Amino acid sequence: MNSHHHESPPPLSSPTAVTTPAKLPPTGTTVYVVVFTSVFSVLFLLALSSSSLSPAANRPVTDPFLFPDPKRRIPTGSSPPSPPSIAYFVSGTAGQSSRVLRLLLSIYHPKNYYLLHLDRIARAAERESLAESVRKHEVFRAAHNVEVLGKADFAYAKGSSPVSAVLRGAAVALRLGWSWDWFICVGALDYPLVTQDDLLHILSYMPRDLNFVNHTSYIGWRESRKLKPIIVDPGLYLAERTEMFYASQKRDLPDAFMLFTGSNFNILSRSYVEFLILGTDNLPRTLLMYMANTPYSFSSYFMTVLCNSQQFNKTVINHNSVYTQCPSNLKSTHLSSSDSDDMTRRGAAFASPFSTCESIFDRIDSEIVGRMAGQVSPGGWCLGGSGNDNCSIWGDADILRPGPGTRKLEKLLDQPSVKFPLSLSTMHNY
Repeated sequence: MNSHHHESPPPLSSPTAVTTPAKLPPTGTTVYVVVFTSVFSVLFLLALSSSSLSPAANRPVTDPFLFPDPKRRIPTGSSPPSPPSIAYFVSGTAGQSSRVLRLLLSIYHPKNYYLLHLDRIARAAERESLAESVRKHEVFRAAHNVEVLGKADFAYAKGSSPVSAVLRGAAVALRLGWSWDWFICVGALDYPLVTQDDLLHILSYMPRDLNFVNHTSYIGWRESRKLKPIIVDPGLYLAERTEMFYASQKRDLPDAFMLFTGSNFNILSRSYVEFLILGTDNLPRTLLMYMANTPYSFSSYFMTVLCNSQQFNKTVINHNSVYTQCPSNLKSTHLSSSDSDDMTRRGAAFASPFSTCESIFDRIDSEIVGRMAGQVSPGGWCLGGSGNDNCSIWGDADILRPGPGTRKLEKLLDQPSVKFPLSLSTMHNY
């Protein structure tokens, strides 16, 4: 396999809380706390599964220019496939509301859906300010496809609470009745390297049940650092920000299933997300209990369930189309302007993690995405010409205008694993 399949996962782009490790005493108390946390996580998922996920009542009517009646569309001969829709879970933490809004603008398309989440470390005023920015945006109001989560969750990068936060986001995306095909979780440290027209054009030719997940069964150094240690994530059961707890003992690796690790960035199919939230197979809940006490479980949970499931392990594409720098120390470094040429040459759909410098985003907006400051990224649905706001007048959201990024992304994904998804036995041989 290509070497990028063995790269260490980059840091979580979902909200983080860096804390000082505190060891639990080697007594029975540790066992009780660990068991409590595991049971809590399972009850959380069962609550999501038992909730009605039927379309929300009284959904507002969308703009007829963006979404015209299909019967009124004029046939154009051999029409391309209908574009898919992506549900984005966009997350951030305290002080990142402006970065979340900028990311939203850069990946916006009326066909997609966006659920924004600022974690509990962020102040309520920051969350309300983000919601107000969404309410004021004209095209967001017309498409009715952007929502802000009012009730926030903790997401400690070192623990399992990010898995809980993303599963809740996925459940909400189902509950809202949105008609989407893929689910992508992005954070304030991520940024696109192609337009949404480019990405939707490529995905429109893909089977809708594919899952783009960078993964490996090679454990190596992760065994001692990430898989055998036992942690208790306070984000699952405490209302206040506090320290992450580490148990003094370690546990053996499981033999009932195989563990996989990989990147935090994945493109998950709707059918797989429904399997995680609503499925009658107990595998997602069994692994959720195990991962509740596993450090950095966000980089293991989704690919471990996927690759151990007989229903979905043949839908895996071992590439997530994200660019990251991973030097010899196996820790991803923050990207900067010096990485721009290499990023654009690789043809990935996203890059992560970026530094706090805004100049790299300005360059991507100007040279790749074609986005003006404060505006959404233009696409085939924009009819306003080449002025400062060419999306102030809009048309059919099904009209795509793919650009040079399409060819680069197509070349990146033109691999045998895309045409012939890996079976479980193949994934074991790394």
